[in-house]
Amino acid sequence: MGPCSAETREQVIATAGALKDICGTSFIFRAGVWKPRTRPDTFQGVGAPALEWLQEVKRTYGVQVATEVATPEHVEAALKAGIDYLWIGARSSANPIVVQSICSAILDLRFKIFDLKGIFIKNPVNADAELWLGNIARLEKAGVPVMAIHRGCNHQPCWSMAHKVRTARPDIPMLLDPSHMSGDAAQVPELLKKVAELGLDGAMIEVHAHPEQALSDRKQQIRPDEIGDWRLEIEDLKDTELNWLRAEIDELDERLWDTIAARMDVSRRIGEWKKAHHVAPLQPERYKEIVDRIKDKGDFALRIWEIIHEESLKQQK
Repeated sequence: MGPCSAETREQVIATAGALKDICGTSFIFRAGVWKPRTRPDTFQGVGAPALEWLQEVKRTYGVQVATEVATPEHVEAALKAGIDYLWIGARSSANPIVVQSICSAILDLRFKIFDLKGIFIKNPVNADAELWLGNIARLEKAGVPVMAIHRGCNHQPCWSMAHKVRTARPDIPMLLDPSHMSGDAAQVPELLKKVAELGLDGAMIEVHAHPEQALSDRKQQIRPDEIGDWRLEIEDLKDTELNWLRAEIDELDERLWDTIAARMDVSRRIGEWKKAHHVAPLQPERYKEIVDRIKDKGDFALRIWEIIHEESLKQQK
């Protein structure tokens, strides 16, 4: 737990201290030092000087610390600073060449400098289970413990992808990143319930002493006092597989509703065009063309389409 970015020494120390008061030392303090942001005119991180703040957190509060790396140079600087855990973000995870270069740097440096306790690998920005598994396999060659972090794609869960990786590699820990998965601090507590429901091993949560002042990801960071008393109490895991499958169903349902809503929006725009050009809402030739295309998919598909078509006509009137 910790802020998206290490912005100032005061911010880092204040957040770490508040977390220590609530959680003791049973957490890893995380903060991004180098930030791979989408736009060049946004906050890109303080860089290597911020590693000193993480060192101070480690000395002062007795907790382990973690930061994100994206280049071999980042790896060397972080290891020299005594960082306990590294993580590879979703953008870097999408590029196997980047992951391999980080792996090679760890292999070259970890015995020469400091003892690295582990590395986290987030899922790629695209829902690619095979790439995620490939990255895990690459990193394991560095000889350090590897842990997966499911952070979703485009502020949405990708339960199907995560389920495939969890099934293929039940031997490695998988954590949930509800902050990036939702992009909304208000949704973090509800998403945290998935940790127990799916038998996951923990969570990486973005926590900031003053989220409203954050220089990056301010909407998805919670305050330390909002962590609450959630616990990873997994008393009975007999329904874990069913919960995974239900999570996949819920995800597909959301996509289905979103697709239908988008279709209705297009239908309304078609209606506006037809009105402007004095065209009737129902066009028999177009109707027949679509029916002929869909009926090969079976009666069920045709019944669903008829309902959608009926509502689309209403949107056009």
